[in-house]
Amino acid sequence: MTLVNDLAEGILAGNRRSIARAITLVESLRVEDRPAAHQLLDIIAQRPTEAVRVGVTGVPGAGKSTFIDALGVKLIEQNHKVAVLAVDPSSSKTGGSILGDRTRMAALAMSENAFIRPSPSGTHLGGVARATRESMLVVEAAGYDVVLVETVGVGQSEVAVAGMVDTFLLITLARAGDQLQGIKRGILEMADIIAVNKADGDNEAASRVAARELSSAMRMLISDPKARRPPVLTSSSYTGVGLMDVWAAVLEHRAFLEESGGLERRRAEQQRDWMWSLVNDQLLASLRQNSAVKALSPGLEQAVMNGQTSAVEAAADILTTFSQHLPSQWV
Repeated sequence: MTLVNDLAEGILAGNRRSIARAITLVESLRVEDRPAAHQLLDIIAQRPTEAVRVGVTGVPGAGKSTFIDALGVKLIEQNHKVAVLAVDPSSSKTGGSILGDRTRMAALAMSENAFIRPSPSGTHLGGVARATRESMLVVEAAGYDVVLVETVGVGQSEVAVAGMVDTFLLITLARAGDQLQGIKRGILEMADIIAVNKADGDNEAASRVAARELSSAMRMLISDPKARRPPVLTSSSYTGVGLMDVWAAVLEHRAFLEESGGLERRRAEQQRDWMWSLVNDQLLASLRQNSAVKALSPGLEQAVMNGQTSAVEAAADILTTFSQHLPSQWV
């Protein structure tokens, strides 16, 4: 418990080393680390926070990291403390990742009021790290009032990130193919704000055209005149033009949620989803660490690959073995 208390004290004091160690702890897949991680989260979750949580996703090449870098610097100039949880794609073969976000966020990384944590996505679906929710609690407890979660990119990530933030920001580009074909309808329906980035130089006029096209698309997707339609803005990370307009839209959306009761409802749903996420993670980790399952798995995997048994039968054998050799704390 001493380690947990020391980490909690360091986090509440804003100690960067304690923050990094705490995130490493909550990200750990080791079964023996889970009790300490849970104790730490119980302590820091008791501290109320008004942090603004923004998920940032977008098409490849849209400049998400550069956008976050430029916006983060401007927010720090306004006396905000900015935490960036940047999820890096992991190799399915080696498990390695590039983790190059500090390079792409060079200006922000130099600030004492910024904390950037690149984490490999590993095998977790959705383009977010397994413990992103827990990491958000850590940085919020440390006093960071703006938390930006950058996902791997358009795909499954939008569903995962939208379920853990207050505002979902979609970054896109002009001249990236047909605007309606290049972006999945589902993402447009989930977006709270859309920004057409790299709206500078020769690309400025095209970006404005793209923004108008996307605005028209949103009017078709959301036909109810009483429903809120996500604003479509243009921005440039290079010149800085439009960045604070995007932030103003984030604050407008936050105010809309607060007035409508949507923020409280969204946070409550996030707590419920987090509960089941913790259950699923613990079950899967315990199954993979189970000695009986580990002894059985190699032979079953080989039998499935050789066609000697079906995947259905092998899965049933693994689950049966696990149920017969449950961890002692579960019995």
